[in-house]
Order: sequence, then structure tokens, then C-alpha cells
Amino acid sequence: MVAVSSNAEYSFSKPNRTGITLLAGLGVEGDVHAGVTVRHRSRVAQDPTVPNLRQVHLIHRELLAELAESGFDVAPGALGENITTEGVDLLGLPVGAVLRIGPEAEVEVTGLRNPCVQIENYRAGLLKQVVGRAEDGTLVRRAGIMGVVRAGGPVRPGDAITVVLPEGPHRALDRV
Repeated sequence: MVAVSSNAEYSFSKPNRTGITLLAGLGVEGDVHAGVTVRHRSRVAQDPTVPNLRQVHLIHRELLAELAESGFDVAPGALGENITTEGVDLLGLPVGAVLRIGPEAEVEVTGLRNPCVQIENYRAGLLKQVVGRAEDGTLVRRAGIMGVVRAGGPVRPGDAITVVLPEGPHRALDRV
């Protein structure tokens, strides 16, 4: 893992930290998006009673490197993610995969982040870099994945991440 980030206030980017603590069923301790029910403002406006399937946001460092090659200097935490990974194919994971992070924490993958206009407001042209179309016309979202905390614990840069795939047929990620 490359970086961890959190922010107690609503803001697009999240400052990097030396460590964060994941809380089972809630998310990142002290982060504005932690909670049992939705915390993202657009979702709260629709229905504040919906379960929070977006407790933790993860982005792969490889995406940030790709963006840099396209002229977009994007640091870990800049796109609002809590955890920046490296060497894990986040977008290829199925729903229900569990990421064991560090000595205790577990995050269950719930789906893809649905990139919004805030990314475009952060850097003009960036939204087009993280959302595209496949050859068959389907929408491709590349701005990371979301998850819920199944087991809490401390998480720090450099911690190992182990992927545990769910049993049975795997369901591809979709936006949450």
C-alpha cells in the first residue's frame, strides 16, 4: 500500500496521513464519509437512510501513473480516496472480494466509484481520463473501488494487502 488519507470535512481531496484506523461497519475513523448510512452528499440528498456501501474508497497507484503520462499530476488522496494501493488489480475484483489490509483490517469490495463532475472541477479534462466507453459502448469507470469495513484495525502505508475472493460465481463490479 502506498498511502492512506482521510478528511473530517467535506472536501474533494483528502490529506495523506501516517496511518488511519478502519472501524467495522463504519469506515475510516474521523472521515466525513464514515457511517452506517450514506454520507456522500449527493446520496444523502436522495435518501439518507440507504446503507453506506461507500465507507472506504481505494484507488490503484497504477492509475495515478497513467494519468501522469497523460499530463495530469494527481497525488495519492487527491481524488478523495482513503487508500492508495499498488500491485492489486482493484478494477478486476468481483463484488464481495475481501481485502485484508495490515495486521487486522478487512474491507469487503462493494463496487466501482462512480466518477462525478467534481473530478472535472479538480482538473479540467480529468473526468474523460477516468470514464470511457468499451468497444461495445458500455461505460467503463476507472476511478477506483468502494468497500465496507468488515474488520477494523490500523492501516499504514507499506502494509500488505491480501485478496480473498468470494466463493461461487463471481459478479463483476458495478457502480455503487
